[in-house]
Amino acid sequence: MNIEEIREYCLAKPFVTESLPFGDDTLVFKVADKMFLLANLDGPLTLNLKAAPDEVVERLERYSEVRPGYHMNKKHWVTVEMELSGDDQRIRSWIDTSYRLIVEGLPAKLRKQFD
Repeated sequence: MNIEEIREYCLAKPFVTESLPFGDDTLVFKVADKMFLLANLDGPLTLNLKAAPDEVVERLERYSEVRPGYHMNKKHWVTVEMELSGDDQRIRSWIDTSYRLIVEGLPAKLRKQFD
């Protein structure tokens, strides 16, 4: 997947916004003002994605394109080097998981908007 495909996929989800809060080199996607994906636009494309702690460990052990989350909580985030990832469906699944984890962590009143 390239950045435009990732962007379109993220923006198709309910209540997603995009911004460049850290400068022109990091595109951030949020749901309900909470980050679920950060994309490095400077150099090779990398994505920071949220995951459950057990998923973080599994991805680090199983996939060569995954490393601990850059500038993020290593227990809950991974960085994916997109040049090394050839499985677009797996990336979409990981984006879905990241989005879902954020939505599930929202207060009940906000979560109702997603039903």
